[in-house]
Amino acid sequence: MTSKAEIAVLVPCYNEAQTISKVVKDFKKALPGAKVYVYDNNSSDKTAQLAKAAGAIVRHEHQQGKGNVLRRMFREVEADCYILVDGDDTYPAEAAPEMVKAVLDNGADMVVGDRLSSTYAKENKRAFHNFGNKLVQGIINKAFRSRIKDVMTGYRAFSYQFVKTFPILSKGFEIETEMTLHAVDKGMQIDNVVVEYRDRPAGSKSKLNTIPDGMKVLWTIVRLFRDYKPRVFWGMIAAILYVLSIILVVPVLIDFTKTGIVARFPTLIVAGFAAVIGTLCLFAGMILQAIARNSRREFEFKLQQVAQQRKK
Repeated sequence: MTSKAEIAVLVPCYNEAQTISKVVKDFKKALPGAKVYVYDNNSSDKTAQLAKAAGAIVRHEHQQGKGNVLRRMFREVEADCYILVDGDDTYPAEAAPEMVKAVLDNGADMVVGDRLSSTYAKENKRAFHNFGNKLVQGIINKAFRSRIKDVMTGYRAFSYQFVKTFPILSKGFEIETEMTLHAVDKGMQIDNVVVEYRDRPAGSKSKLNTIPDGMKVLWTIVRLFRDYKPRVFWGMIAAILYVLSIILVVPVLIDFTKTGIVARFPTLIVAGFAAVIGTLCLFAGMILQAIARNSRREFEFKLQQVAQQRKK
């Protein structure tokens, strides 16, 4: 690990007074010399005061939502390596040096703190969360041909290039999915570090609403799949429309061959419209794929510019 490297620990917080002091102290101990930034997101308890007393640099984000907090963090904080961790004391600070090493010495752009390969299923008391994590992981790895071990983890490490080139669009907890898919789509180096997960202490409540936030995550996957793989997305819709068109037109053709009369003219019109719309979707996917490919080229140039600026 580079001794002179600047390391920033980023802790987004909303009502974590019960655990924030311990989190700050643990990370200052695990990463001596690192700066711990706690961004308070409209807490109604003493989260900000306790974080400051524990030695953190405390700042505020008034737009509610984890995505909004990360947008502020990534804009304001300068470092060679960033550790992102929740303020609920569910992730061990002892794993941070290994994650930092993966970024600074191994060239990783994002390091995933993998809970699912260790104690998450045992420690987490919300069974639907376990199912949801596995479901999201399976969908993403299948759709994007990736090998991400834990998509929804709140414990990650990032390179400077990742932080300064990542366009944050999500406002809430779906930000984890967005970060993962951005790194996969752009061909960034993603490493996995297995971490021991522990459930929240008694009295500490999760801010994640399982059903509403789960639906937002699934919609985020669909939206980003459409943006990152438009040819496949619109091609699938075109295929469905073509199949529908064939199903509708076959009975009409059978009747026509027997009687010489088109008895179901409205059905024939619907079948024709389905085929036309399918063709439009197919060509739209091809055009959008070319645009997405050009966007990746521009992103590579942006990475080079950011790297050069960091060296100056």
